[in-house]
Amino acid sequence: MQLQDLLDAPELRLSMLHDEDGASRRAIRWAYTTDLLDPGRYLVGGELVLSGLMWRRTEADSDAFVGALAASGVSALVAGEGLYGFIPQDVVDACVAHRLPLLSVPADVSFGDITEFLLGRAAHDRISRLTASLVRQRQLLSAVAAGRALDELAMQVSHESGPPCWVFTSTGRIIVSGARSLTDADLDTLTSAAMAADRLPTSVSNDGGDVYSVFSIGSSLGRHRTLSWYLAVGGDWNELPAPVLDAFGEFAAIAALDKTRREEGQLITRAIADDAILLFEDDSSTQETTTRLVQAGVDLTQGLVVVVAEMVGRPDLHEIVRVAVSDSLHLLGVPVSGIDSTGAVVTLINSTSDEVLHTLRRALCRLTPGLGRSQLSVGVSSDVTGASLDGALRSARYARAIAGTGTESVQVRSASELSSSILLLGTVPDELRKTFTQQVLGPLLDYDARSDAQLIRTLEAFLGCSGSWNKAAEVLHVHLNTVRYRITRIQELTGRDLSRMDDRLDMFLALQSL
Repeated sequence: MQLQDLLDAPELRLSMLHDEDGASRRAIRWAYTTDLLDPGRYLVGGELVLSGLMWRRTEADSDAFVGALAASGVSALVAGEGLYGFIPQDVVDACVAHRLPLLSVPADVSFGDITEFLLGRAAHDRISRLTASLVRQRQLLSAVAAGRALDELAMQVSHESGPPCWVFTSTGRIIVSGARSLTDADLDTLTSAAMAADRLPTSVSNDGGDVYSVFSIGSSLGRHRTLSWYLAVGGDWNELPAPVLDAFGEFAAIAALDKTRREEGQLITRAIADDAILLFEDDSSTQETTTRLVQAGVDLTQGLVVVVAEMVGRPDLHEIVRVAVSDSLHLLGVPVSGIDSTGAVVTLINSTSDEVLHTLRRALCRLTPGLGRSQLSVGVSSDVTGASLDGALRSARYARAIAGTGTESVQVRSASELSSSILLLGTVPDELRKTFTQQVLGPLLDYDARSDAQLIRTLEAFLGCSGSWNKAAEVLHVHLNTVRYRITRIQELTGRDLSRMDDRLDMFLALQSL
């Protein structure tokens, strides 16, 4: 209900003493009667406040009372004329100062009459909305059953309700494009609002002053925000009429069903991709691997890029990573994403490394507000052909490992940014690389297998901290003397001196080959 509905009711005989731009269109959520000087603690916003002015002792009280109402976001003040026979000018002045609409009610009209009118209209509006909602739901479900696309339904709802709408993912992938295209800057604004808001819906403005409301569509894969779809509607949801909000709420429910249907359809292709990636990881040169990669959708005759991504220390979040990477790359082609033996997501896509790197950095950074303490690290290989996939996977893994040492929530590194020694290692044949690794780290691997002494982990931390004893102890959460003891044991078992640069380099390269 709006304020104008009260003014149009002849039996109430209300008069507008102070108007504000658009005041007549203000929504009234409820009526609240009070004569407290400061009723702010009992107000939540949107109320029509009814007062007999019993709180007024001095003219200064008017500013205090009206200020409390304005700060609480009430829709308007209805002041009774019964106490004074008129509305004092200081009450009017206070409403002008605080930009709060003021209505007066004659002494012979009770506040109960106003409340009863509001109850009657609210009941009538509720029944009308429920009836309209049922009709609209049947129409939408019938349209879905008839095979109409989500874009068509969105256009229909926008045409009937007024505001334009869009559906997008947390990385900015457009599911429903709406009446006009959203810019990258718009998507940055909308995804940031979706990821960072304490609760949804929320309203946000872009640099051009356009206002959008963001609603959650939900996720059948879990409650993590990065898996959700989102609905953006033009305008501030606090100012949209209830029937319009109902219409978009029903569309969001239909969109959630469409999302679930798509996810269920992807289960088979994901299983094929997982199988293909495990075969590829084990040996990319076999006929079985080639066949399975082609079945999964990889074109081995065209240029390829390999992407390795994971949440650092959280292999259980691999589905979030898979969805995020796939959504980010959708404009470049059809990515094939599977889970490798370590829980990391390995994605193959027919594109160029420059395009993949640029696209991932732009899209994945949109997830930052929703990651909390989690860190997403991503490695991107150079451009390769089907015959060079082994080296591409290794270089992407090296790049991901380097990305995982950063401090930002999202780190995307390219193999072209790695040192020449890492790139060289990626070109070494598998057998030679395995022999080198066994020669350098074999004694440590055997010792760890027998005693769980964590020598390999200690060596990784020590080299990752540039040989700093103190930093390595902090990373490992152990005492400094424990690090010293383990490093001494490493040197004894391998015959290497970690104070020498050549021995450090051999061990570093061997670790990267594991």
